[in-house]
Amino acid sequence: MLTLDEAFKKFRSRLELNEREQNNASSRHQEMREHLRGDFALDDDFLTGSYRRYTKTKPLKDVDIFCVLGQKEKHYRNEHPESVLTAFEKSLAKKYGSKAVSQQRRSVCVDFGVVVDADDNTDYRVVSMDAVPAVVCGEGYEIPDKTEGKWIKTNPKTHAEKAIQAQEAYNSEWKGIVRMLKYWNNYHDKPIKPSFLIEVMALECLHPPFGGRFDYEFQGIFATFADRIFDIWKDPAGLGTPVSDMMTQDKKEAACTALKQAARQATLAIDLVRQGKNGDALGAWRELFGPKFPLS
Repeated sequence: MLTLDEAFKKFRSRLELNEREQNNASSRHQEMREHLRGDFALDDDFLTGSYRRYTKTKPLKDVDIFCVLGQKEKHYRNEHPESVLTAFEKSLAKKYGSKAVSQQRRSVCVDFGVVVDADDNTDYRVVSMDAVPAVVCGEGYEIPDKTEGKWIKTNPKTHAEKAIQAQEAYNSEWKGIVRMLKYWNNYHDKPIKPSFLIEVMALECLHPPFGGRFDYEFQGIFATFADRIFDIWKDPAGLGTPVSDMMTQDKKEAACTALKQAARQATLAIDLVRQGKNGDALGAWRELFGPKFPLS
C-alpha cells in the first residue's frame, strides 16, 4: 500500500502535463494563432497564464493565448472592450463553428469538444483555449474587460516571475501544491473564482520553506484560505482590478464553507493515519481531492 507521502507525490505527478498533452496543446495553439494572424494584424502572440507558469491543473482547459494587436488594430483600444472580443469571436467562429466559440469577460474561448471521463481523463487532449486580445502599455499590456467596460493593465511576465520565486523558496513544491489546490477547486465546482485567485492567495499564504508533510500543509492551507477568502486580493503585478473582484459576498461565504469543510476533512484524514488506518486515510484524501488522488 502507498504511504501518504508516496500518494501525494503520485497525485502531484498525475497533474503534471506529459509529452502527449503538451504536443496536443502545442498543435492547437499554433492552429489558433495562425488563424487569428490571418484575420488580424498582430505584433506578437504567445502562451501565457497558468499554462505558461506550470500551475495549470487537469483536465487541461482554458489555455491562454495572448494576442498583441498591431498598429492596424489599435483602433479597438479606443472602442468599448466588447468590440474587439466580438471581432475575435466572429473570427474564431469561422474556423471552429459558432457553437464551439464563446465570448468571456476578457477573452474568447474555443471549446474543442473533448469529453472528460469520470476519472478526469481527456485522452491527452486539451479541452479548450482562450484568445486574449492585448495592446502594449509601457512594460506591460492592457486587455479588454467588458464587465468593467474598460481596458485594464496586466503583466503576465511579472506573474510568471513571482511563481518562479515562490517555487524556489518553497523547495520546488509550490507549483505542485497550487495544481493540487486548483484540482480540489475544480472537483468541488469552483468555489474560488477565478482559479488565478488560488495562485494569488498561495503567494502570500504559503510561508516557505516547505514543511515536508503534504497532509499538514493542506490542513493549514485550507484553514488559512477560509480565513482570508474575504480579503481583497490585488493583482500581484500591481495593475488592473483586484483578482478577487469576481467573488461577491455570497460567493465568499460559500467558498469559506467549502474551505472549512476541506480543513475538517484533512484533519480527519490525518487522524486516520494516527490510528494506523492508512487505507482509510487515502480514501479520505481521495474523497477530498477527487479521482486523480491515488489509492494504490
